[in-house]
Amino acid sequence: MSPGRTYDVIVIGAGVFGSWSAYFLEKSGAQVLLVDAYGPANARASSGGESRIIRMGYGPDEIYTRWSMNALPKWKELLAESGRPELFNPTGVLWIAHEGEKYPLDTMATLDKLGCRFEKLTLGQLVERHTAMSFEPDCWGIFEPDSGVLMARRAVETVVREAQKHGAAFENAFVRPPVAQRRRAQEITTGAGDTYSAAAFVFACGPWLEKTFPEVLGGRLFVSRQEVFFFGVPAGDQRFQPPTTPTWLNVGDEFYGMPDLENRGLKIAHDRHGPPADPDSESRVASAEALAAARVYLSRRFPALRDAPVVETRVCQYENTSNGDFLIDRHPEIDNVWLVGGGSGHGFKHGPSVGEYVAACVTRGDAVEARFSLRTKQERQKRAVF
Repeated sequence: MSPGRTYDVIVIGAGVFGSWSAYFLEKSGAQVLLVDAYGPANARASSGGESRIIRMGYGPDEIYTRWSMNALPKWKELLAESGRPELFNPTGVLWIAHEGEKYPLDTMATLDKLGCRFEKLTLGQLVERHTAMSFEPDCWGIFEPDSGVLMARRAVETVVREAQKHGAAFENAFVRPPVAQRRRAQEITTGAGDTYSAAAFVFACGPWLEKTFPEVLGGRLFVSRQEVFFFGVPAGDQRFQPPTTPTWLNVGDEFYGMPDLENRGLKIAHDRHGPPADPDSESRVASAEALAAARVYLSRRFPALRDAPVVETRVCQYENTSNGDFLIDRHPEIDNVWLVGGGSGHGFKHGPSVGEYVAACVTRGDAVEARFSLRTKQERQKRAVF
């Protein structure tokens, strides 16, 4: 066994939560080591893939709207400083709502209360602006002009590089669960037998979090298979690029998608949680059933793409708590170990806010928000955060 360096904080997991946590911890003056078994934003990670939505609307959930509003300028600032401003694409985000739905009304009320820019669109305005899309007679919309898309894999890699510029170290290694002595962990051990010591440890390892701490998180985190499709657009047809086609979310049936960015095709995915998945062994081949469901939605919302070819697919996973709230709390039996996760499906955008929050908790001992605490996580899924 080889001895390693001693750090103030070791962060395990170089996805969006772990990379931003390492970034803000290092900026706070801590000496930080960031570790990941497969590398930053790798193909198995929930933070992998090409694109993620950043939007402000969360119904009545003010805490997440505030965190999104805090996160977007920090994303833009870091990407600009790194010379990669194009990794945020200001497509705008359109909420497609139907008469009688409460969630979009709550969304507008929250956005208005917090001073976030938006437009309420009538059916006529939707039809006039978005000529490639088809809308039901009872549709109306909420448009967030400042929101858009983060190019996920490259954005996370950029955060890791910026953390390293500030002094953080990075290691590509598998980390074994920590062993506590008198309620404190002294070190981590890698699969190769190397050891690294620290005063505190942050486990932000996404779908591997429950596998690392099964005795604490078993049955309290839910890892689900999620399938994404890109459909080829007609040659020379610009209607599927922004602003004619923005990023959109369909409130009622849980589909969402993005315009033809970087000429990859129109992206469509179902936000409903899929069957259980294992991030290490899950097949990444898309299913015929998920494709059929995506085509039904595509035919209804984008009639011109009814017979469009599939040009790319992706199978990833969500990792959620019982209701969709984040998990950010101390390990109940190891005082200097922090558990950070539960963000899949809506967490990517919040990376900077999570990183700031984790850094404050670890370095200053700030109190844990009750909604993020381990004690609030149940063993039965009842989704409440969208």
